[in-house]
Amino acid sequence: MAKSGKPKSGWRAPLWARLCAIFGCVLMVLSGGALVTSQVLVSRYADAVQTKDLFGNAASGATKQQVSDIKGPLNILLVGIDPRNDTTAPLSDSIIVVHVPKGLKQAYLYSIPRDLRVEIPPFEKTNFRGGTAKINAAMSYGSSIGGGKHDVAQGFDLLAKTVSKLTGIKKFDAGAIINFNGFQKIVNAMGGVTMTIDQNVKSEHLQPNGKPRPRKAECPTSGNCEHPYTGPQKQYKKGTYHLEGWEALDYVRQRYGLPRSDYDRQRHQQQFIKAMASQALSKDVVTNPIKLDKVLKAAGDTLIFDGNGHSVVDWGLALKNLRAEDMTLVKLPGRSLITNGRYQGEALDASAEEFFASVQSDTISSFLIEHPDFLQKL
Repeated sequence: MAKSGKPKSGWRAPLWARLCAIFGCVLMVLSGGALVTSQVLVSRYADAVQTKDLFGNAASGATKQQVSDIKGPLNILLVGIDPRNDTTAPLSDSIIVVHVPKGLKQAYLYSIPRDLRVEIPPFEKTNFRGGTAKINAAMSYGSSIGGGKHDVAQGFDLLAKTVSKLTGIKKFDAGAIINFNGFQKIVNAMGGVTMTIDQNVKSEHLQPNGKPRPRKAECPTSGNCEHPYTGPQKQYKKGTYHLEGWEALDYVRQRYGLPRSDYDRQRHQQQFIKAMASQALSKDVVTNPIKLDKVLKAAGDTLIFDGNGHSVVDWGLALKNLRAEDMTLVKLPGRSLITNGRYQGEALDASAEEFFASVQSDTISSFLIEHPDFLQKL
């Protein structure tokens, strides 16, 4: 893959917030010889992670609970957003739910399509009356704090309520927000990530050298062109490659030109999360205090976390036995909604309701045996 050039800002984000737990786990699997170093890193990492109340219940400021209180089954909501200032309404560009069964020995990841049309419930804090819209708008409807300002944590609260209404999950046990700038820092701190690319992909946004593709003359920055770029494209061929941060970010955000569009992109995001987790927990990282420190610092700087009274390190301790091979990727079947030739968003197939029921009853493994088509392609 090309190694020159770096992308500039203005990108939308894939979701990498699964790392809020992964990097907590990394701390606890350092070799005995690095134990003292790990204690120092635990403190630095915990201090670096920004904690906020993401669920509207002031849980992050609640009395400290014991790590032993973290028991399965667990549901964690992870959201990736554009890096925006507080005068711009945030959009959740990527939404992933992690379900950890009772024994805390497995994790199931499934993506909620960003264009899924759902019922967004009323939200008193912003006087939002509720209505049907694409789910990625929920954060926007919930984020206004007056004076033209927006709070992404408050927006997360409405998104969580929306996902709860969709899935039937009554309460999320933890949540995290991560931005694309942080994702790229994490990958670079690890020295890049090796993954298998399962289909040929052309970049809508970057040239082969990593620089942004020029915009078409008829598509100014403020325009609404569907494909506003021109010129040569960065390409990702089928096979196994070592990706730098900018390549990984570019690859997992692509959907145009793919047979299944956003569903292919969701699969690529999940595949990369698994590859990233595997490398983060490899000896190359966990037994190298200098590299580990860089990785944890990058992760800490990018996260907004709410562990419902537990710190991110507490969660890492609780999930310390999880590894990449314990992560099962799930795909939700869906379809595009077209009205009078115009795209309105996405809808899930009726079978998704059965899957959500298995999440609530903590019987996903049995459901997947009976419905193998829900297993994501690796």
